[in-house]
Amino acid sequence: MTRILPGVIAMAAIVVASNILVQFLILDGLLTWGAFTYPLAFLVTDLMNRIYGVSAARRVVFVGLIVGIICSLIGSQIQLEFGPAVPIRVAIASATAFGVAQLLDITVFNKLRLGVWWVAPLGSTLVSSVVDTAIFFSIAFAAVFNPLSTAAADQIIWAQDAVPFLNAGPLVPLWVSLAVADWGVKIAVALVALIPFRLIVRRVTATS
Repeated sequence: MTRILPGVIAMAAIVVASNILVQFLILDGLLTWGAFTYPLAFLVTDLMNRIYGVSAARRVVFVGLIVGIICSLIGSQIQLEFGPAVPIRVAIASATAFGVAQLLDITVFNKLRLGVWWVAPLGSTLVSSVVDTAIFFSIAFAAVFNPLSTAAADQIIWAQDAVPFLNAGPLVPLWVSLAVADWGVKIAVALVALIPFRLIVRRVTATS
């Protein structure tokens, strides 16, 4: 456990920071600052997978999932003007998307790990980020889940308002624009993250 402690700490810090920064909107509400920190979780998972293997990566993901659930529970108890800071559907969507996407990232990475160094981290993050975005935004905001709980739907009904796509295109539910913008950030961060991934792997493997 000691050897993966830096990964555990990093994952926990990313999850906590993302849960805080998601409250701060930018670009007319299309994004939050949390959108830029959350994708770093994929970097941590990939580093643990490359350096210490699948089992270590799964342990780090498990820690991140527990920390995320705790953050959601705390946020659900904080009442803002229009309801809880973390609506129940957002909490469920967050835990589900994180768990599924991170475990998928580990699986895809492991299948690609024998290729060129950048293929595994980039390929696994591209696949898992699509799944992460689709699961989170659909469970959290899509109207198809409204019948499951009227109270939960009322908390996120604002995200179903029809607005111009990315503030410029045809009318779509707001959450669709939020999902596309969020996914775009994930891809951008995935590309930039290749640099620290390469540097950290080189340094750790050179000193081990």
